Amino acid sequence: MTRNGEQEQTHRRQVRIVASVLVGTMVLWMFASWAGGFYGWQARYAFLFDFLALAAFVWALIVSYRLWRARRDQSGDN
Repeated sequence: MTRNGEQEQTHRRQVRIVASVLVGTMVLWMFASWAGGFYGWQARYAFLFDFLALAAFVWALIVSYRLWRARRDQSGDN
């Protein structure tokens, strides 16, 4: 496989990871919100899940930006 093909495959794998993290975070966040209301958890647990979800979203944003920059630099567009 050529170097470009390997880079493309690595890029696609990283995009799939970011997408999986985004979808998984949303599902777990919604489930935690529902479970917290259903079981009457304290508000501090809701904030904990909110901050964990926020951290995952920030991570996904940073990785997506890095992937975008790498793709842009690879194609030669400035």
